[in-house]
Amino acid sequence: MSSELTDLFPHPIVQAPMAGGVSVPQLAAAVSEAGGLGFLAGGYKTADGMYQEIKQLRGLTGRPFGVNLFMPQPEYAETGAVQLYAEQLAGEVTWYETELGDPDSGRDDGYDAKIAVLLDDPVPVASFHFGVPSGDTLKSLRAAGTFTLVTVTSAEEAVAVEQAGADAVIVQGMEAGGHQGTHKDIPENDGSALGLLALLAQVREAVRLPIVAAGGIMRGSQIAAVLAAGASAAQLGTAFLATAESGAQAVHKAALTDPLFVRTELTRAFSGRPARGLVNRFLREHGPYAPAAYPEVHHLTSPLRKAAAKAGDAQGMALWAGQGHRMARDLPAAELVEVLVAELATARAVSAEGDRR
Repeated sequence: MSSELTDLFPHPIVQAPMAGGVSVPQLAAAVSEAGGLGFLAGGYKTADGMYQEIKQLRGLTGRPFGVNLFMPQPEYAETGAVQLYAEQLAGEVTWYETELGDPDSGRDDGYDAKIAVLLDDPVPVASFHFGVPSGDTLKSLRAAGTFTLVTVTSAEEAVAVEQAGADAVIVQGMEAGGHQGTHKDIPENDGSALGLLALLAQVREAVRLPIVAAGGIMRGSQIAAVLAAGASAAQLGTAFLATAESGAQAVHKAALTDPLFVRTELTRAFSGRPARGLVNRFLREHGPYAPAAYPEVHHLTSPLRKAAAKAGDAQGMALWAGQGHRMARDLPAAELVEVLVAELATARAVSAEGDRR
């Protein structure tokens, strides 16, 4: 099964699917053409919007690629907490001269329609975030020729993925930028996430599925480390966010290496679910009060984030980034893949030389 995954792309490098306009077809195509596995983000798009991006990507590359979907979320009962948070954001509304979004804009992200698209016009790889698809869905995708991966943040989640019948797991350490892919959002567990290497070891002992390792990986030497620890490939997000083909805002790209932004934190401030981003004014002021309400908070703050981006105001944006953000390199995506492959080869050669001594 591991070879079934890695035979799809020559180099053990997967470009993370980053929703919100970052993982555009041009980025995914550049990575796939360079020998990695490029990914489109289906999250926060309509089913037709996702389909149009798949068509565009197919026009740019004939190599394998992946599409990521967000799992539907359970109903959130404490509407009063969301309303209170909306009141706390009144100053942001005034500052950015915009309205708050409707927190009840939808919970399932068009999941069923997107699955229908992937079954009607199959893609080589599909991955899932925020939960596990049903066994029937995974079986149908498998029958259509699609290799399936599911993000996990614990060994227990990995076992559930294996039992459901997915082909592989993406093991996401706490270092990762953007949303943690926990299957159940339990506020009491905030701050208890494991680092990648510790989590990787636990998952390896719990399941027999191939593993794609994710979280803070920015260099070829780190790819070598996770491969040595048992992963079949490494998934990089922040490293590709900074590339020329990335759809990220210019101010977001610049912030990755700006000395003004010295650290990242997991926060619920922008979406209501734990997500790692650069610490800015919005995160500091609102993070402590944001309720565990996803996607309600995401919909609520969406106009604020868009207004901040339009104004070029990094202090009001969701600057998603992993812990290795200061190591970001402003390179074309294909060149970054080449550099990572060279660094990986060097790290392996050094390790082999050490073994011979």
